[in-house]
Amino acid sequence: MAKPLTDQDKRKQISVRGLAGVENVADLKTNFNRHLHFTLVKDRNVATKRDYYFALANTVRDHLVGRWIRTQQHYYEKDPKRVYYLSLEFYMGRTLQNTMVNLALENACDEATYQVSAGESLFSPTTSSPLSVVVSTACFLDSMASLGLAAYGYGIRYEFGIFNQKIVGGWQVEEADDWLRYGNPWEKARPEYMRPVHFYGRVEHTAEGVKWVDTQVVLALPYDTPVPGYRNNIVNTMRLWSAKAPCDFNLKDFNVGGYIQAVLDRNLAENISRVLYPNDNFFEGKELRLKQEYFVVAATLQDIIRRFKASKFGSTEFVRLDLSTLPEKVAIQLNDTHPALAIPELMRILVDVEKLTWEKAWDIVVLTCAYTNHTVLPEALERWPVDLFQNLLPRHLEIIYEINRRHLERIAKLYPGDLDRMRRMSLIEEGDGKKINMAHLCIVGSHAVNGVARIHSEIIKDTVFKDFYEVDPQKFQNKTNGITPRRWLVMCNPGLAEVIAERIGDDYMRDLDQLKQLLDFVDDDTFIRDVAKVKQENKMKFAAHLEEHYKVKINPNSMFDVHVKRIHEYKRQLLNCLHIITLYNRIKKEPNKSWTPRTIMIGGKAAPGYHTAKMIIKLITSIGDIVNNDTVVGDRLKVLFLENYRVTLAEKVVPAADLSEQISTAGTEASGTGNMKFMLNGALTIGTMDGANVEMAEEAGEENLFIFGMRVPDVEALDKKGYDAVSYYKRIPELKQAMDQISAGFFSPSQPDLFKDLVDMLMHHDRFKVFADYEEYIKCQEKVSALYKNPKEWTKMVIHNIAGSGKFSSDRTISQYAREIWGMEPSLEKIPAPDDPR
Repeated sequence: MAKPLTDQDKRKQISVRGLAGVENVADLKTNFNRHLHFTLVKDRNVATKRDYYFALANTVRDHLVGRWIRTQQHYYEKDPKRVYYLSLEFYMGRTLQNTMVNLALENACDEATYQVSAGESLFSPTTSSPLSVVVSTACFLDSMASLGLAAYGYGIRYEFGIFNQKIVGGWQVEEADDWLRYGNPWEKARPEYMRPVHFYGRVEHTAEGVKWVDTQVVLALPYDTPVPGYRNNIVNTMRLWSAKAPCDFNLKDFNVGGYIQAVLDRNLAENISRVLYPNDNFFEGKELRLKQEYFVVAATLQDIIRRFKASKFGSTEFVRLDLSTLPEKVAIQLNDTHPALAIPELMRILVDVEKLTWEKAWDIVVLTCAYTNHTVLPEALERWPVDLFQNLLPRHLEIIYEINRRHLERIAKLYPGDLDRMRRMSLIEEGDGKKINMAHLCIVGSHAVNGVARIHSEIIKDTVFKDFYEVDPQKFQNKTNGITPRRWLVMCNPGLAEVIAERIGDDYMRDLDQLKQLLDFVDDDTFIRDVAKVKQENKMKFAAHLEEHYKVKINPNSMFDVHVKRIHEYKRQLLNCLHIITLYNRIKKEPNKSWTPRTIMIGGKAAPGYHTAKMIIKLITSIGDIVNNDTVVGDRLKVLFLENYRVTLAEKVVPAADLSEQISTAGTEASGTGNMKFMLNGALTIGTMDGANVEMAEEAGEENLFIFGMRVPDVEALDKKGYDAVSYYKRIPELKQAMDQISAGFFSPSQPDLFKDLVDMLMHHDRFKVFADYEEYIKCQEKVSALYKNPKEWTKMVIHNIAGSGKFSSDRTISQYAREIWGMEPSLEKIPAPDDPR
């Protein structure tokens, strides 16, 4: 068994990697001490770990600022086309270590802080940024900077991020995540760029044009966060807007009570940026959410047009007034439908403010905007009530009606008399209250529409948006998601990064396709041993973490079988539960058989209002209570629910996993990015042919993944025939036994009917057909267990997977977006550092 790494070993591991440039350790020590002494420790003689972290963060930030300023100078002088990535969510994770990797500072910082802090590691900050559709948004910003693209991420600076999850008595309990309570050393408030955002009011049609009047104003205050590229001295900007109430109280009828109430009412305006709505693939038409969506769009578009008009660095005069060239200088990427209001808002600016004709404005909007679809689940698609729009955004409702009128005129010409098609393609859905279909608005108002994995992009063309594809096939593209290898290999798994670099050099961090060269080493015993050793060390570290935080003793030689993602029926954590129960029953039946030991870890958050998801968590924890305390089973099977799964925990889990569970029903997962992270870090995948799993199987060879279950055509055929869960239950004895145990209260003895809703759903209302894939899943898991008993063959399969993961770099994804949607050319050119001559 491998010994856990000491701090000294970790230091050696980092310092011998040869992956970082050399920096002056003495200078870093001096700056670190200066920040620690002058900016943090006021009335205390002893610095806390948080003080050390902030001092280190400020020291590293000093290295960023000059590059950040020079990057903006570079953009204003060159005047390149700029891309604006609009998302309501950015999961940024830990910034400090990622920044050190990208600036080649990690060796020097490690050495300097080791000397200063007497050997204590400072690389674990007290908090990670919880600003959250997918983690891919943060990876994309990293790649845009690394590829030299003039890119800006725009979103909301939520005061409270995605909630912290506590497990109390086996149930999920939500706690507010006050992530800003200690401040954020990476952000810079920019009050000089504050912008007004209007709501409510009414529309006047006058001889001079349309006016939106009597509105309520909320101010958008921007906070900028630097996004460094990988060792190219480019630092891009993520700008997040915070809502502020304006100061012009109505004090005509001044009295103390009125003044106090006026001050208190400011909170209503500032609630817009108070809290992130959890992304649970379920649409709730809340007014505050619509306010958030318009708030980020309105503030961002004002910023985009201001920057477009001022083409010289530092210029306060508008020097570019012809907005017809906007698509040549601006690309706007709508990440999901949440920023869809960018389309009517840009129309409002161009028509009402800039006085362009409708036709000219519409051409500009379509050429500027592009839309990324993230889900095919019908309940997740945004459909806003017209009544809500009429009240909150009356001018935008008029614009959407006009867009729809012209769109349907075009459809009527193409398909005369096809009223059903017009109804299906309308932006306005009739029925129980009129609703605006935001996905339809995005498709009509964009020049490009993409899915995020090849199978997903085909599904949206064949089913969800089939009518639109038939009208405008040229709009539809695929851009398979990717992850940044800087964060998801170099930073979170330095041991593996080093083992790879020793064989093929370290250029693979810029060009992940180079990992294919590892196929030359697939039969190399030394390399096989090195890869296995790194995995075992990562497992030892994670086992120690689990023991400390979960008080469960883990067998580090067991297979770490990991299923981490949001808790949702389509992700089929329930299928995993049925496998756990089946395995438990088998061990109990034949306790003397040689079983492959497993530690099964499931983690993820359930949306606060999603009852079924919360019951799934309770089932997992209840199964764990029975299994983990059964002395017959011992350490051959352990079940853990990983509390509060987030980016920082992912950085520990991913390098330690042996098996990655990607078991959604075929045709439901758009792409997934966790699957790619596990693959890159040396875990094998058990999965369905869904999302990016399909392309992973292509890249690594299907024989190197554990693929099981129905394919998309099988699911469609079963839908036509009718899915009868009870027939599987009656036919498969082990499935019947597992379901009977759940329903009889074997896992909830004090409340036998606790899981009756889950049982009823699985037996009678399961849209995601868990039982249909049960048999194949169990057989596939048997193959997994058999291979794990042969460590050499297992590791060879791991090497095939690592070698095949090059396609899944976000650098490749962003290069495709740039060339095929934004009309921009990526560059690996390095700009001069701040202290270099220009």
